[in-house]
Amino acid sequence: MLRLSLRLLRYRKTGIAATFLALFFGSAIVMACGGLLETGVRLSIPPQRLSAVPIVVTGDQSYDGESLTERRRLDAALADRVRATPGVAEAVSDLSVPAAVMVSGKVVGNAQAYGRNWSAAALTPYTLAAGTPPVDPADVVLDARLAGAAGARVGDYVDAVARGQSLHVRVTGITAPNSVPSPALFFSDAETTRLTDDGGQLDAIGVRPAPGADPATVAAAVRHAVGSDGSVFTGDERGRAEFPAAAGGGKTLTILASIFGSWAVLIALFGVTSMLGLSLQQRQLEIAQLRAIGATPGQVRRMILLETLVLSVVATALAVAPAYLLGRVLLDQLTGSGVVSSAIAFHQGVIPAVAGAVIAAVAALGATLVAARRSVRTKPTAALSEAVVERHWLTRPRLLLALLFLAAGISMSVVTVTVMTDGPTLASTAGPASVLVGVGFALLAPGIVAALARVLQRPVRAVTASPGFLAVRNAKVRNIRMAGAVAPIVLLVGIAAGTLYMQSTENAVKTGTYAKSMLADFVLDSGTGGFTPEVVTQVRALPGVGAASELVTTSGFVDGHGSDFTFRGVSAAGAAQTVFFPQVAGSLADLHGAAVAISAKQATAFGAGIGDTLPIHLGDGTAIRANIVAVHADIPNDDALFLPADLLARHTTAGLATQILVRAADPGNLASLRHDLDGFAATIPGATISDREGLISNNSRVQQILVSANYTIVAMIVGYAAITVVNSLVSATRTRRREFALQRLTGFRPGQVLRMLGVESALVCLIAIALGTVAAAATAVPYSWVKSGSVIPSGTLGIYLAIVAGAVVLTLGATLLPAAQGMRRPPIETVGAPE
Repeated sequence: MLRLSLRLLRYRKTGIAATFLALFFGSAIVMACGGLLETGVRLSIPPQRLSAVPIVVTGDQSYDGESLTERRRLDAALADRVRATPGVAEAVSDLSVPAAVMVSGKVVGNAQAYGRNWSAAALTPYTLAAGTPPVDPADVVLDARLAGAAGARVGDYVDAVARGQSLHVRVTGITAPNSVPSPALFFSDAETTRLTDDGGQLDAIGVRPAPGADPATVAAAVRHAVGSDGSVFTGDERGRAEFPAAAGGGKTLTILASIFGSWAVLIALFGVTSMLGLSLQQRQLEIAQLRAIGATPGQVRRMILLETLVLSVVATALAVAPAYLLGRVLLDQLTGSGVVSSAIAFHQGVIPAVAGAVIAAVAALGATLVAARRSVRTKPTAALSEAVVERHWLTRPRLLLALLFLAAGISMSVVTVTVMTDGPTLASTAGPASVLVGVGFALLAPGIVAALARVLQRPVRAVTASPGFLAVRNAKVRNIRMAGAVAPIVLLVGIAAGTLYMQSTENAVKTGTYAKSMLADFVLDSGTGGFTPEVVTQVRALPGVGAASELVTTSGFVDGHGSDFTFRGVSAAGAAQTVFFPQVAGSLADLHGAAVAISAKQATAFGAGIGDTLPIHLGDGTAIRANIVAVHADIPNDDALFLPADLLARHTTAGLATQILVRAADPGNLASLRHDLDGFAATIPGATISDREGLISNNSRVQQILVSANYTIVAMIVGYAAITVVNSLVSATRTRRREFALQRLTGFRPGQVLRMLGVESALVCLIAIALGTVAAAATAVPYSWVKSGSVIPSGTLGIYLAIVAGAVVLTLGATLLPAAQGMRRPPIETVGAPE
């Protein structure tokens, strides 16, 4: 039977090509999402600056199973303990501090630079291309990139900034070029210790085993010596010591890949299933004829299954390489927008490839069994009759499956509204709702098409005359075929509109919340790693300044109450005038030392109030018991806890506040204050001033960068839905060439046939867009309600109109162009040609 099928292949090129494309793109998308998931689970972070030593000791970057957002440092005394470990030849201390080289008051270089101790240069290794190592406090060795950008040579003096301190240093050496992304300034070990000003703590310790010692054995010994005072990494894990914040990206990447991967699997399953179902519908006459000449149901079934299996194997095998490239592109988008760290290495091994192949094959074989079941069981004479006009579509399994998908989608919407709170997991319930409802509608599409065709028949006929009559007649009689065109458009509109409006609502809410939370008229930003504490005092002394507050933003933990709370550090002296704080009890003026201000909702959740203490772990894992000194009214979409800026800053990787908020004493004198602030900023290396509008605009720009990464993944899924639309419509239209030829032989002109198809396409679009809009509402409306309290999502009408226009263009183009091309052939030849 397979040999017979292969011989008949030349008569089914369109169907085979359409099925192949569905399998190819579907498996490629699933494999790409699987690659992202594997990347997040494996979380390989290859070392860059610490690549020259096989063993690295660093602070434990986790708390209660969650990754810390700030670097946890090591006690300097731990280096002596590591050196004394048997098998250790050398233990090199590594210290770092945000730093920059200045030329004419401007920061040199595009990447964040760091000041490091010269001993740590051996961990890369950095080598001197010219000059000598730094010895005196005023000595510095420059990375080749910084030296080139600053035009500095050995012996020159340059201006630099390290931990907010202005330095005038002599270039004693320049390193050879290397591949480490972040440039460095190397100071003497003693000077670096002074600059870090953190009580003798280290970033990491690089360990070299003694000659002939087994690195694995030495690593085990070091691990025993360090105990609970640090973590020991080898291999690619050494990168975790270099990029402590990257570990949190693994969880983010896993969540994103799981959410979008589940969408991709579901849509790929539907795309492959619908395409194969359409292909087998088009082959009903062929199958009926085989049955009529004596083929048994088993023979026909085996023939179809073998065809599908061969096609699946070829399509998935060819999809492996494009899937790898697609996965890399998706990860690049996520790293480029800052969603995850660029230090994470992409991995797509055997498991995603096998999973994609299995999913595509199972979908294809399952669809083949289901779609071929009736054809191979029906008696030959009945099969020949049904091959002309499809009559049966609503089976019990199909109805149950449709109801299951609709119920699941509605349940997701209900859960989003009733159970979920505003947070990162909100999209995990709201997002899939449109997909599930869309699939449910697609399964019921034949009945919906027939019912709506009856409702619309009179208006359509009144407007379009005879083309409309034929189009409506086709919709009622061949509703199964038309439903094959409606189904993918429903998914296209539902996913695109639901996701885009969900994202536009997120953007609008975050922008609005940020604008409301900032009462400051101006903000002073540091481009060199932060401001020393005296800078905010100097700002307050400027004429026209009503209030000024440092601002530090990080995240941490409230013991026993989950993870990843946003912590906002502010200065007690100016916080009430520069940040939105609808006070209920207490005062931000008391925010000194180990103190915290919380919302009324948080007070209820924590079971604590004014005067109570709250157990907190800061971003670097430091435990404190903070006194609750103020409670404010709940702020929608903003659950930050307020702590003293100086307290938070000491427990961030930078160690300093990077922003200062400024409020004018007289709102009518902003121009004069801006002039004074510009003059003041010119005296602080790397400082810039932005007004309120610029601050909000910059926040929106950052938000848009983050959004673009999500749009990339959504565009991939919507793109596959669009391919399915075109695939289905082109295939369905090309199989109707004989029908169009018979119409022409009975007197229809090509233009009349195309007008009939145009009306059919309009009907398809109208029905599909209506159903797709309902599916999109299952995602957008609940999400908007939770985020903003409104059932109307944020975002312009243009988004919806663009989606509708895209669906219409795809439908008309994929229908009319193949039909017009087919009608170039004389109708008598088309009628006489084999099916």
